[in-house]
Amino acid sequence: MRAVDIIVSKRDGRSLTRDEIDFFVAGVATGALPDYQASALLMAMLLRGMTLEETACLTEAMIRSGTRADWRGLPGPKIDKHSTGGVGDKTSLVLAPLAAACGAVVPMMSGRGLGHTGGTLDKLAAIPGFRVHLTLDEIGRALARTGCALIGQTEQIAPADRRLYALRDVTGTVESIPLITASIMSKKIAEGIDALVLDVKAGRGALMQTPDDARRLAESLVAIGRRAGLRTEAVISAMDAPLGLAVGNALEVIECLEVLKGRGPADLVALSTELAGRMLVLGGLVPGRSDACRLVQGAIASGAGLDRFRRIIEQQGGDPRVVDDAARLPAAPHRHRVAAPRDGYLADIDARLIGRASVALGAGRDRLDDEVDPAVGVVLASKPGAQIRAGDPLIEVHYREPARLDAALPLLVRAVRLADGPSEPPPLVRGEVV
Repeated sequence: MRAVDIIVSKRDGRSLTRDEIDFFVAGVATGALPDYQASALLMAMLLRGMTLEETACLTEAMIRSGTRADWRGLPGPKIDKHSTGGVGDKTSLVLAPLAAACGAVVPMMSGRGLGHTGGTLDKLAAIPGFRVHLTLDEIGRALARTGCALIGQTEQIAPADRRLYALRDVTGTVESIPLITASIMSKKIAEGIDALVLDVKAGRGALMQTPDDARRLAESLVAIGRRAGLRTEAVISAMDAPLGLAVGNALEVIECLEVLKGRGPADLVALSTELAGRMLVLGGLVPGRSDACRLVQGAIASGAGLDRFRRIIEQQGGDPRVVDDAARLPAAPHRHRVAAPRDGYLADIDARLIGRASVALGAGRDRLDDEVDPAVGVVLASKPGAQIRAGDPLIEVHYREPARLDAALPLLVRAVRLADGPSEPPPLVRGEVV
């Protein structure tokens, strides 16, 4: 079998066989397939598309490229949640400890941010000492002791995906729904879970710009999960405006702590509760979603979720004192306020522009090897729909370097749109695939 024949076959629109896909993934995993041939096949997959059968074969081959974790010795259902990423999307840090406090075992494998979207691992790295790179044995101990492990991809889990992800990022093949599906689901299936809730974002600040594209991705993800025997469902949620008020790693950790203390922004509380409740139902811990949401809300009110997050931080080498003293988190030395130029109503906050501004400040990365400043970012004063007076604060910028502030400010000013009259914000949850 030759790589060039597989490339030509897909270039000409033919479906690849299981053996051809296995050959491709094995070559990627071992390094036997050169980057130029792997990249050519990725582009052919993007342009010609892949059937559900091809996507399933690709997912399975990527799983077999590494180890499949087995947590059957631990009591309780193993449940995870995955988001396709957005600006201010910090629900993992909220719902993982809440779900664990409600009886779930949560091995949550996450990624770093790239472009305008933030990454869970970058937020966790803002907590002094927090370790996201654990061995499988360390993950098992964390799950046994706290019911949760918040981790990055290990060397053993779907190693072929790591190389393919890096190639997709630099070859313009990120947007392929089959490739996104195989990347996400290979890691989730390999991490040894029983159930998975997916949060597929739709809007300007998301990978999928339209609800139709988001639904197609959600349907693809759920179909592959079910084929693998994994109980899977998806929520389609809005990502036109940032989720919550904070964008920037340490700032988002603080906002998550506020949610767990019962004081967080309404949209972040609502989506975190919705997703955590679905996790409990899908994992068989609670029979109905309304009861599950009440259980999650109770874990916030009682402080059980906050205490669980404190234990998770300590278990993974972080400083648990940040839970009660946010001053222990990194803080930027300077602040700048963007004020409203006139009276009106906050009609829109463009998530993509806010995300790009946060990257300009140093809170995100355009390349995988870019350094991230955990302290910088922006905090919104209000959500769309709020009434604004001239001079009211719209955005507080946390910055370190004046040159970076200068680069971010035009984006921030463009991101905010005022209107003369009030408008109803669109629903946070736009659909589901169950």
